[in-house]
Order: sequence, then C-alpha cells, then structure tokens
Amino acid sequence: MIDNKKVLAIIPARGGSKGVPRKNIRNLAGKPLIAWTIEEAKKSMYIDRLILSSEDNEIIETAKDYGCDIPFVRPVHLAKDTTSGIEPVLHALREIEGYDYVVLLQPTSPLRIVEDIDGCLENLIETKSPACVSVKEPMNSPYWMYTLNSEEKMVPLIEQDSLTKRRQDLPDVYALNGAVYVAEVNWLKQSKSFLTSDTVVFIMPNNRSHDIDTEDDFLWCEWLMRRI
Repeated sequence: MIDNKKVLAIIPARGGSKGVPRKNIRNLAGKPLIAWTIEEAKKSMYIDRLILSSEDNEIIETAKDYGCDIPFVRPVHLAKDTTSGIEPVLHALREIEGYDYVVLLQPTSPLRIVEDIDGCLENLIETKSPACVSVKEPMNSPYWMYTLNSEEKMVPLIEQDSLTKRRQDLPDVYALNGAVYVAEVNWLKQSKSFLTSDTVVFIMPNNRSHDIDTEDDFLWCEWLMRRI
C-alpha cells in the first residue's frame, strides 16, 4: 500500500513477439527475461499484488515458477499485433477489482530496479497527480532532428528562429523509456491512457532505460547485465 491505498501491478507478456521471437521467456544473463521484472516488482514496498496478463501457457508457467500470480488467462483477441498496449491493462482492471492504483511493468525493461518502481509511485503521491510514467533523456535531441519535404529537402522537426549549436543550450527534453507506468485506477478507466496533460514523470538514468525490441537490444542488454 501507499498513502493507505492498494496497489496492483500488472506484467503484460504475450507470446507472439515478432522482433525477438519468444523473447519474454528467452534466457537473459541466466534467467528468463520476464523473471527480471518479476523479481524487482516483488521487492516493492508498495505493491500489494503482482499479476501476469498472458495468453501463452509457457509464459504463464515460467511466471508461476518465479512467484507471479496468474488470476486469469488473457483472451487471445487481446494478444494480437494490433492490440493497443492499454487494452490488456483495462481488461485486467475489469477482472480484478478493489485496487486504487495500477502499475504497468513491461518485461522488456530488465534493467529497471525496484527503486524506479517505488520512485514512480512516490512521485505520483507527492505531486498529487493521477498518473506518472518513467522517462529518460534521449541521446539525440529532437531540436537537431529533421523531416524531409516533397523535394527531399531537410525541414526542422521543431521550428526554431536559429539552430542552436551547443547541446548545453538546448531545452531539456525527455522520452518515454517504457519501464514504469502508474495511474489511479478510476482515472485510467476514464482516460484509457497513462499519457495525458495531467501525467507527471519519473526520470530514470539511461543505463537502466534499455527497452528490448530487437535482437540487437537483447544482446546489448545481456552484455550490460553480465558486466554488473
């Protein structure tokens, strides 16, 4: 509990990963990828219940082995490539009632630690906000990015009176890192998104903000984790 409110944490893990097949149960630095998230979530001071949302039997059995609760099997129609990320969360909240806050922990962020999870919850409470998400400082500023016009000529992504030459002079910018999403349950049911103008952020360091989406991401994370 936090602030006398109950906290439900959800790990969404479908079986049909395309970029890295079967990545959620693939061995990463000595244990299945999903195990890294389960183990950190179980260390939380605030999470009252940790559950898995999956349609895949092998993922379900692996999560059970590491002590994660599986109160239901996710419907197959909510585990497709076209399923939006919020749908499994809303489905879980319909299945399980009685919680005030929900935490979404994607298993593709294995370098996230419990301090990030609890820090996101604490920031939500301290700012009296309905939602908080984890972010990182991107390596490349959008103020130095361009699109191409119909003639394939460079057009600044963000219009500026003049191009800032020093990184130190650029405004601070942040990017979602996919590690932690927290929200009030009733608010999320109405907004159907963790990201609104009311959402605040919890800034994580880049070395804990790696999100596995490709084979290169997986190999890079494994190299980093074996060095720790």
